[in-house]
Amino acid sequence: MRIKGLKKMIAAAGVIAAMTGLAGCGGGSGSGDNDVNIGYFNNVTHAQALYMKANGTLEEAFGDDTTVSWTAFNAGPAEVEALFSGDIDIGYIGPVPAISANVNSEGDVSVISGSTQAGAELVKAPGSDIQSVADLDGKTVAVPQIGNTQHLCLLKLLSDNGLSTVEDGGTVTVTAVENADVQNLMDQGNIDAAVVPEPWGSQLVQNGAEIVLDYNELYMDGNYPVAVVVVRNEFMEEHPDIVNEFLAQHEAATEAINADVNTAAQTINDEINTATGKSLELDVLNSAFQKIIVSTDINQDAMDDFAQVSLEQKFIDELPGDNLIVTVE
Repeated sequence: MRIKGLKKMIAAAGVIAAMTGLAGCGGGSGSGDNDVNIGYFNNVTHAQALYMKANGTLEEAFGDDTTVSWTAFNAGPAEVEALFSGDIDIGYIGPVPAISANVNSEGDVSVISGSTQAGAELVKAPGSDIQSVADLDGKTVAVPQIGNTQHLCLLKLLSDNGLSTVEDGGTVTVTAVENADVQNLMDQGNIDAAVVPEPWGSQLVQNGAEIVLDYNELYMDGNYPVAVVVVRNEFMEEHPDIVNEFLAQHEAATEAINADVNTAAQTINDEINTATGKSLELDVLNSAFQKIIVSTDINQDAMDDFAQVSLEQKFIDELPGDNLIVTVE
């Protein structure tokens, strides 16, 4: 369920905080009076975070009043733990970890915006005879993490095609493989296919893998989130002005990226290179951005679907509450 009118809620929270003396209090162990700590991945699916970090737009918008800190993560569970501990206040994260964070925190973490959509493919090893999802019968398929967004997309695909995993008495072996290791395991014949996010899909295809289902065929015609923005509700209640300004800058970054994708993609690639020492090849970068939809929108149906599959697979023990998604009216 969407809770609309975030601007009104933020304004009200600011009044309440001022009246009760809470305004300016730190939200967690990692926050000072006027700090905002932002979590993200060094991946193109977290495009706005990388774009804003590279250009210093948040720091400029907040001026000297607020200190902006950035923390890079490699996996959703680690970022969720940082949210729970208060080490980060706002985070770019996959929709499935966001759902888990909301449920496991008993509603203390909410989604406040979309970030990117689609941006994942089902690819097969070079020379494989897989032509469709039905051909995954008896095959081994890699996903980045058990319980992540790509894993749930795969489980939905299998269910829709009358297949199931070995754990559920079926014939499809699903294994968690680091994205960077998928190529080697394919070359060694240890996996037959993989559901991977960008830019890994484009990189695998460049090295001989073939697409079975493209970004707009994998799930809901590509109209599903691959990254969203979450916030600790305690932080939002104590610092409504910071959250409001963040959302304004996040939306501005979204518009800037879509207005000039090529320039923005290069800026993002440079930021990845600065952080990791590695940049994407130009053709992989361009291909990745053709398969990612940079948008603040969130498909409620997709989130509900992810939550239902998460419940069925026992990744969560109950469905999210009414405050899973908080959006600006």
